[in-house]
Amino acid sequence: MPKPQANPEDEDPTPYLFVSLEQKRIDQTKPYDAKKSCWVPDEKEGFVLGEIRGTKGDLVTVLVPGGEEKSFKKELVNQVNPPKYEKVEDMADLTYLNDAAVLHNLKQRYYAKLIYTYSGLFCVAINPYKRFPVYTNRCAKLYRGKRRNEVPPHIFAISDGAYVNMLTNHENQSMLITGESGAGKTENTKKVIAYFATVGASTKKPSEEQQKKGTLEDQVVQTNPVLEAFGNAKTVRNDNSSRFGKFIRIHFGPTGKLAGADIETYLLEKARVISQQSLERSYHIFYQIMSGAVSGLKGMCCLSEDIKDYYYVSQGKLTIPNVDDGEELTLTDVTQCLLSNNINEYNFVAQGKTTIPNVDDGEECRLTDVSG
Repeated sequence: MPKPQANPEDEDPTPYLFVSLEQKRIDQTKPYDAKKSCWVPDEKEGFVLGEIRGTKGDLVTVLVPGGEEKSFKKELVNQVNPPKYEKVEDMADLTYLNDAAVLHNLKQRYYAKLIYTYSGLFCVAINPYKRFPVYTNRCAKLYRGKRRNEVPPHIFAISDGAYVNMLTNHENQSMLITGESGAGKTENTKKVIAYFATVGASTKKPSEEQQKKGTLEDQVVQTNPVLEAFGNAKTVRNDNSSRFGKFIRIHFGPTGKLAGADIETYLLEKARVISQQSLERSYHIFYQIMSGAVSGLKGMCCLSEDIKDYYYVSQGKLTIPNVDDGEELTLTDVTQCLLSNNINEYNFVAQGKTTIPNVDDGEECRLTDVSG
């Protein structure tokens, strides 16, 4: 995954970061009665906005959407925040902090294409399952050196805060990215790494050797395609699901320049190597290799032309909609070349990729050193 690139045609990210003044005006003119407006549970929507009509003992009569009056226990009726808090950036600022208010705020921001929202010290991200122009170099510049309350919620703001605290306090910083499958953990992790690579990039002109092999910043960022190829797979819920955990350390020098990185991986789902459900796949790398996009790779690894010859990796889906395994292999191959110390190391990894298919096939194939 490349770093954010300077592009004169970068789309303006502000509509995806700020609530417009016109929208604020519309939100603040919505009808509201502090004594009557309420949230009540709903089987379909979770919570709906209602109007209190009366109270009798522990029961509250509420007029719900559709014109029907229903009775609810008092503890199930939640207060509604004033319109000035509609689409608020930090939910810790809400007057009434309850489940309904939190879900409503996240929902309205999501509908407005505002996918990041603060909740106190946390940054909540909602996966839009589409690309917004909020990770470009133009967007990254908005957050560089800014305090969190000076800019709208974003993973870049959290990243820059950690970077500044590291330089100011001379202490290690930690970021935990968590969520269920498909929530966007992998993508947000990549954006954090790309941001650090950008702000910590060396100002020195790269040598001729560095230009050929790639700068340190390039190498740190380009670990992602390799990790995803070997550790990610299609599942029922997520076409690019990480089937392992990773702990990433990014090292900086005294002046804040990038000095290196190391990655620890753990808890790889080993069973997926030989068994997949009907709607899932094994790890991406097997399907990438069988695409034949890199000339001579299948021959070097003693593979046939048909992936169905290998039962271990063909029990489920063989392709992913809108994903070209050939293009992905080219990217994986380029980044492996960038990260490999020499041609022998590269060839060793390339041949090792196909151990599982060849073991499955049951045929012996002598691997030849093609490094010369």
